[in-house]
Amino acid sequence: MTRVISTVHCDADAASSSLTGSALKGVRSVVAAPENEMKRWRRIFEANAKVVIDGEKYLDPDSFVNAIAPKIDSTKIGRAQFAILFRVADSSKRGLVSWDDFTVFETLLKRPDADYWIAFQYFDVDSSGTITYDEFKNVFLANVGPSAIPFDFDCDWVKLYLGRKNGTHVLGYNEFTQLMKGLQGERLRQAFKYLDKDQDGFIRPEEFKQIILEIAGHKLSDAVIERLPTLCTLTPSGRISYSEVVAFQNVIREMDMVERILREATAKSKDGRIDQSDFLNHSAAISRYALFTPMEASIIFHFAGRGSREKRLALLDFAQLLDPQWRSPHEILEVNEVRPKASFLQGVLKSAYSFVQGGIAGAFGATIVYPIDMGKMQNQRSTVVGQMLYKNSIDCAQKIFRNEGLVGFYRGLGPQLIGVAPEKAIKLTVNDLIRGRAMDPETGRIKLGWELIAGGMAGGCQVIFTNPLEIVKIRLQIQGEAAKLEGAVKNGAAHIVRQLGVLGLYKGASACLLRDIPFSAIYFTAYSHLKKDVFHEGYNGKQLSFLETLGAAGIAGMPAAYLTTPADVVKTRLQVEARQGQTHYKGLTDAFVKINKEEGFKALFKGGPARILRSSPQFGFTLLAYEYLQKYPWQDNKLEVKTALTTPKRDEMSQIRARNALKILLDVHGDFGRRAANFSHPLVKQATPTTSPSKSA
Repeated sequence: MTRVISTVHCDADAASSSLTGSALKGVRSVVAAPENEMKRWRRIFEANAKVVIDGEKYLDPDSFVNAIAPKIDSTKIGRAQFAILFRVADSSKRGLVSWDDFTVFETLLKRPDADYWIAFQYFDVDSSGTITYDEFKNVFLANVGPSAIPFDFDCDWVKLYLGRKNGTHVLGYNEFTQLMKGLQGERLRQAFKYLDKDQDGFIRPEEFKQIILEIAGHKLSDAVIERLPTLCTLTPSGRISYSEVVAFQNVIREMDMVERILREATAKSKDGRIDQSDFLNHSAAISRYALFTPMEASIIFHFAGRGSREKRLALLDFAQLLDPQWRSPHEILEVNEVRPKASFLQGVLKSAYSFVQGGIAGAFGATIVYPIDMGKMQNQRSTVVGQMLYKNSIDCAQKIFRNEGLVGFYRGLGPQLIGVAPEKAIKLTVNDLIRGRAMDPETGRIKLGWELIAGGMAGGCQVIFTNPLEIVKIRLQIQGEAAKLEGAVKNGAAHIVRQLGVLGLYKGASACLLRDIPFSAIYFTAYSHLKKDVFHEGYNGKQLSFLETLGAAGIAGMPAAYLTTPADVVKTRLQVEARQGQTHYKGLTDAFVKINKEEGFKALFKGGPARILRSSPQFGFTLLAYEYLQKYPWQDNKLEVKTALTTPKRDEMSQIRARNALKILLDVHGDFGRRAANFSHPLVKQATPTTSPSKSA
C-alpha cells in the first residue's frame, strides 16, 4: 500500500546544491555501469521504495536501511544506525531518496575508498568539497550525548590539522582521511587526561570502561565489556595506566591481525593450543617488525583466559574477544530455550538414521565403481595348474563385455548393495564414535594413535558384514566367465548361501580382518590429515568444496588399498571355490606361503592397481555422500569461532563498504546514529506539512 508524505522545505543553497560535483561525477559513472548491475539496483529500489509522489517512487529512511543494510552481519552495528548513511544519499536534503539519488549512492559505494568517502561527505555539511573547523566541530558535537567525555577542539592536535588563524585552513579529502585515522587515538589521550584528575598516570577501572565504551564498544562482545574493569589486575596497583589503555586500544584496532595470528598459530600447534610466547613468536615470524608488544599479548591472553594468563589456550578461548556478537553458552540456551535431553527413542532414531546414511553413501560409492571390481585378477592362477582366462585387467573387461554384455559388469551387485548398508554404517559410525570420544572438545584435535585405533576398530567391526558379503559376491563374479567356458549352470546368491552355511560365510575371515583393520586405520587417518593439512579445512573457517572433499577421500584410498592388497589376494583365494587342478589352501598362513612359493611375491600384489582404481573412487564417493548426508537436523553444532574473517561474503561488496563507513564514524563515538533521530542536519529546516505534494519535493 503506497502512502504520500509532505514535502520538506530546504534552504535555497541546499536546494541548488542537491547534486554536488562529486555526486554529478557519480551520476556520470552510472551511465557506464554494467546493465545487469543497473537492473539489480532497480530491483532493490523497487522492492523497498514505498513512498510515491506524483507517480515517482522514493525511499524513506526505513526503506533505505532495508535496501542497503547487510542481511547477515557479524558486528554489533544495529540496522537503525545505517540511517546515518541516509543523510549522505539524500543529497537534496529533502528527507527522501529518489532513484537518481540511489544510483549515485550505489555508484559511490563502488569506490575502493567508499568508507572514508562517505564519512567525508557526512562531515562536509555544505557540500563544498572541503571541511572547515566549524563543520568538523558541529557534526562531532551533534552526534555525542551530553554525558560523553568532553573533547577539546582547541587542542594542539586539532590545530595541526585545521589551524585557527583567520579560520582559513580547511581539510581536503586526503587530509580528512588522515585526521579520521588518528582521531580515536587523540580522543583516548584526552579522555585519559580528563579522567586522571590527580595526574598520577592512573585511572579507575570503571573510568577505563567508560572510555572504551565510547570509542570501541561496538567492536567488543558483551562478555568482554563486562570484564573490562579486570584489566586493573595486570598490575599490583589495582588501577589502570595510560600504557595499558593504549595497549588495549591497539589490540582492538588490529583485531583482524590478532585473529589471523591466533588462527595460524593454533593451527600449527601440535595440541591446538598456544601461550603468549607462541603468539609473539608467530607474530614476529609473519612480519618485518614486531606487531604486538608483550603488554598487548598479555591483554589478549588476559581476556581470553578469563584472568589466567599462564595456561595454554585454544582458539575457542579467544572467541569472546574476536567476535563482537559472542554470547556464552547459557545465554544462547536462554534465548533458544533449553533443549530437552534426548529420549531413548530419539537415540534409537538417530542410530537408525546413521545406518541409513551409511547405506545410502555406501550404495552410491559401490554402484559407481562396481564394474571396476570385475576387472580384478586376484583369483586367476598364473601357474600351470590353473587356467589363464585373462591376460590383464583390460583383457578381462573386454571378455566380460563380449561374453556377458553390460550386465556382466554388475553381476553380484545385488548382494553387494544389501550388505553394504550395515557394513558402511557400522564402519563410519564406529570411526566417528571413537574419534569423538578421543577428541579434545576445545581444539578439535585427536592424537595420531587414537586416529589409527578408531580407524582400525571401525575396520574390524565391519568384517561381520563384509566377509559373508564378499564371499557371495566373489563366487557370483567368477561363475559368469567359468559358465561360458565350461558350460556350467550359473547359480544365484541364495544357492551359494545355502551351500556355504553360516560358518562357511565366514571362511577367510582372518584374512578379511588382516585387510580391513589396517585399511581403515590408514584410510581414515590419511583422509583426516589430507582435509586438514593439505586442503586446510577449518582454516579461517574454510569449508571444503565438492572437488576438495572428493579429492581428499580419493587420495586417501590409494595407499590404503595398495598396501593391503596381499591380504585381499589371500582372502579372495580362501573364499573362492577352487576348481579341479587348482591349489587348495588350508588357511591364512598356508595361502601366503603357497602363493609366494608357486607364483612369486609379486602375485600377492596381483590386482593392486585395479584395487586402487576401485577403492579410491569408491571411498571417495562414499565419504563425499556421507559428509553431505551427515548434516542431519539434530546434529550437534560444532564449536567454531565465526567472525567477519570466516563468515561467507553473502552480502554485496557495496553493503560491506557501507558497514565499514559506519565503523569509521562509530570510532568517533559509539552514539553515532543512535542520536540520528534527534539530529537535524545544519542545512535542513524542520519538515513542514504542505497541502499538496509536489514533484519538486
